[in-house]
Amino acid sequence: MLSWTLLFLVVAIVAAALGFSGIAGTAAWIAQVLFVLFIILFLASLIFGSKR
Repeated sequence: MLSWTLLFLVVAIVAAALGFSGIAGTAAWIAQVLFVLFIILFLASLIFGSKR
């Protein structure tokens, strides 16, 4: 999931550099959502994995 976040971040940076602000904003928002989801799932796996 972290690789998808990095992919959308790169797409957002390239689109912003080329002047496509709509695509850049959407890709940056998707990257942000995926990163937060990754962090939540990572913390959940740390908490529930340590109780075994």
